[in-house]
Amino acid sequence: MKNWMPVLVIAVLLVANCAKEDNMLSKEQAEALLEKVDRLSLEQVEENEVAVLVTNYGKMVFEFFPQKAPQHCASFKRLVKAGYYNGTTFHRIIRGFMIQGGDLNTRLDSTIQGKIDSPGFTLPAEFNDIPHDKGILSMARAMDPNSAGSQFFICLSREQTSRLDGKYTVFGRLIDGMPVLEQIGNVETKMSTWGEKAAPVNPVILEKAYMAKR
Repeated sequence: MKNWMPVLVIAVLLVANCAKEDNMLSKEQAEALLEKVDRLSLEQVEENEVAVLVTNYGKMVFEFFPQKAPQHCASFKRLVKAGYYNGTTFHRIIRGFMIQGGDLNTRLDSTIQGKIDSPGFTLPAEFNDIPHDKGILSMARAMDPNSAGSQFFICLSREQTSRLDGKYTVFGRLIDGMPVLEQIGNVETKMSTWGEKAAPVNPVILEKAYMAKR
């Protein structure tokens, strides 16, 4: 796990590949978005509910595992309904391993990145027995197991992600859009400001996220 831990750690970093300029938020807009999240009540994901992530590479659809990770599922649903993820980017991509997104800092100007408490809460770990197979949706966190917030990752293989089992909270699975995931997983990357060859050369934008019924 030592080799991959930095990839999934949530840290306050200057993000090299921010979203397009028209997606950028001012400090006031970001704070208003966080207030909107806080006002929304936590609702459990229904059996027939899915999350749709629309990117500039296409659409991906995810089902949830509320019986395994109820708090993570409810939190993700709340963030989606608040529009928190709209306009953010997949800022860390490692071929054959995972793509990581969900960081509001990718919509903030470099002068205010890291200065806003985003998303403003953390989640207790809900580690479970679902393996980190290709297409699995899991939550990123810091070194503290109970530090997950909004950042998530989607697995690109089993070979390189099996070491994550039982150490990160799996809460969903890709059910439609595998070609989109694979295309994103193969984008050209460059060295990031945190010293990994994981920053997309061209932004991979999560244009919109929404909940839907199957």
